[in-house]
Amino acid sequence: MTNFGWTSAIYLLLIVCVVGAASSNAQTFTTLVNFNIVNGSSPYASLVQGTDGSFYGTTTYGGPTSCESPNGCGTVFRVTPGGTLTTLHKFCRQTNCADGANPQGTLVLAVNGNFYGTTSGGGANSGGTIFKITTRGALTTLYSFCAQTNCADGSSPRSLTLGTDGSLYGTTVFGGADASCYLCGTVFKMTPSGQLTTLHSFDGTDGASPRSLIQGSDGNFYGTTYGDDATNCEETGVNCGTVFKMTPAGVLTTLHAFSYIDGAGPIGALVESKTGNFSGTANYGGTVLDVCDVGCGTIFKVTSTGKFTSLQNFSWGNGSIPFAGLILATDGNYYGTTSSGAPSGNGNIYEVGSGRGIDSLYAFEDSYFSIAGLLQATNGTFYGSTAGDGNTSFGTIFSENTGLGPFIAFVSPAGSVGKKAQILGQGLTGTTSVTFNGVPATSFTVVADTYMTAVVPNGATTGKVVVTTPSGTLTSNVNFRIIK
Repeated sequence: MTNFGWTSAIYLLLIVCVVGAASSNAQTFTTLVNFNIVNGSSPYASLVQGTDGSFYGTTTYGGPTSCESPNGCGTVFRVTPGGTLTTLHKFCRQTNCADGANPQGTLVLAVNGNFYGTTSGGGANSGGTIFKITTRGALTTLYSFCAQTNCADGSSPRSLTLGTDGSLYGTTVFGGADASCYLCGTVFKMTPSGQLTTLHSFDGTDGASPRSLIQGSDGNFYGTTYGDDATNCEETGVNCGTVFKMTPAGVLTTLHAFSYIDGAGPIGALVESKTGNFSGTANYGGTVLDVCDVGCGTIFKVTSTGKFTSLQNFSWGNGSIPFAGLILATDGNYYGTTSSGAPSGNGNIYEVGSGRGIDSLYAFEDSYFSIAGLLQATNGTFYGSTAGDGNTSFGTIFSENTGLGPFIAFVSPAGSVGKKAQILGQGLTGTTSVTFNGVPATSFTVVADTYMTAVVPNGATTGKVVVTTPSGTLTSNVNFRIIK
């Protein structure tokens, strides 16, 4: 029932550990939560900020002891910026794990205020699920995979992303239309009510086992596959993988096939730059050292037309095996985590700026290795998780404050004139104005100190949104795109 893939292998390989760390004077690293298996174990997915200012996430293991997995079947949780953890749901509470088991993907906040997520196992057909959960923990299973013969609809879903049309798009690691390629996977679309459409089934020649998916500012979707049929990685013992572009209708174009020298086995999500390019990480490939016999991993960028550039090689001392993708922070630099190396062997938090190499900001000690990516919350601080820790080896949630200031973010960074934009922030009470690229909002409503809405005005163009509060102005971290 439960899928034990690369995550379980890494968990078993690295579970020998205890925390610590060194931080510079300009940074403050804080462990907020230590998981104890009862409240969860092994948070593999990134956190997401809710309208209440808290963070929401999943653990892949932990939870009910009655679960068929000896390590538990996972949880959904909420944690405040101060570190108060609330378990919202423990999976496999229903007969035969009908509610799903072992979530590995990041939750998605939708415009209705609910969160959507996936489980890699469980469900009515033991192929994983898509679920909806409220901030109070009421969970509804919307779709159970492997509902079709030979799992033609996919199996073991991972990522979800909210499309500008209000539907959810995502990937499954296994299954698909080609029954001879169960490890190939799919890309799908699902309406908020649970109607699923398979947009693309991989067959190996165009990639296999897709992990990540985002929607670009051009309306197309961009993602990575962990494997492919390429022969240039056969001797290394790892998968090469691809970067792809897909239209909302499902027309797929392979933008780049990795060759090991430029990276191999990408898993983390891509991130779009201000210029419309996409950057990401590859787990393996690049620099080969005795301690990185399959390569330490790389950082790359690719354009929407497929022009590929290898930017950085990890080299153990600055990190190794970056399972997580990059995020673009408000200072214009990229941040991420690695699962090993740098220099204790247990991974790090790193920064990559324009024109310079990889700077290690914080080196995890003992077993504090990280698989999940970072979240920059609207208070400016970074939040993340580790899959192990020095107390219990069940994982942690941490914050890393580098001194960056507050800003505003969006539930969806795109909208039409006359529609409401949903804004996340803090200190929003008493807001006196909201502008869309300089044009005042038609109207706005402060719902809470951490959440407000604003009606997109006539004449608004794509650009920054600025909110004026009693404490000063807050500017959006990305452009708000005007959809015609």
